[in-house]
Amino acid sequence: MSYGQGMNLRQLRYVVATADHGTMTSAAQALYVAQPALSRAVRELERELGVELFARSGRGVELTAAGEQVVRQARVALDAVEAIEGLSAARTGGRGAELRIATTSSLEPELTGRLIPRFARDQQAVRVRVVRCDGRDAVAAALRAGRADLALTDLPVPGDLAAHPFEQREVVLISPPSVRLREPVPPAALDGMRLVLPARGSARRAEIDALLARIGATPVAAVESDERGSWLGWVRAGMGSLLWYRNQVDGAEGLAVRSFMPPITRMIGLVHAHRQLPPVARDFLAFAKETAREARDQHARPAQREHH
Repeated sequence: MSYGQGMNLRQLRYVVATADHGTMTSAAQALYVAQPALSRAVRELERELGVELFARSGRGVELTAAGEQVVRQARVALDAVEAIEGLSAARTGGRGAELRIATTSSLEPELTGRLIPRFARDQQAVRVRVVRCDGRDAVAAALRAGRADLALTDLPVPGDLAAHPFEQREVVLISPPSVRLREPVPPAALDGMRLVLPARGSARRAEIDALLARIGATPVAAVESDERGSWLGWVRAGMGSLLWYRNQVDGAEGLAVRSFMPPITRMIGLVHAHRQLPPVARDFLAFAKETAREARDQHARPAQREHH
């Protein structure tokens, strides 16, 4: 078999994931990439190698004999790349390094108020710079252009970027106490509801509009403003309700904070371009994954106690 000039680590990761998950759809979901992008990358690698890697079936895909050989070698190659990057991280230790993290305005408090301070306690020599972006597309552009090493953003992202799921966020409805609603709230109740919304044209408004379009609801804009510090004040004044994220709800005492059923959620993750990460970026990625695991464990323990 002849190796094409375009073979890359992204294609190898996609092929290994497809072999592990049995379908391209499941592999794409696990990697948080679009399924067509994954399928296209696998087909391109098959063309470059001149062999069929997977035999398609009604229930999914199965490795061909050539595919088994390629996947076996791909695992070796990916392990070697990770080991080499690990040697680089161990040699430099991140001393005096700068880490650039891109994010959107709605997720910036997550970085500056939670993740970066904890990371900085153990990595005091690292300078962390936040690259503020106006929406997910701008985040992707910053990574591609090399203006940021990592990004905290909504998933999924385009297939040319690597995604590491971080946390699933719950969207809640914050209302004046006088607003009577079924609890939990059916998403359809948002149709015609008076809402306090970010200003039109802003990245935050684009997030909310996409969420509303997904559930098929058209609320009434009672207030449209990017003065985030005033949103809860307008809710207290009875001007409308507010859609926001449960983990970012501070100062909502006296207001009704309600969940939706079915829940309205979004997955956020750490994202980077498919190239070798600087050691300090690898350290931050490992730290963020451990932070997410700790949070999941903390949430699981009360649930386990309830069952017992």
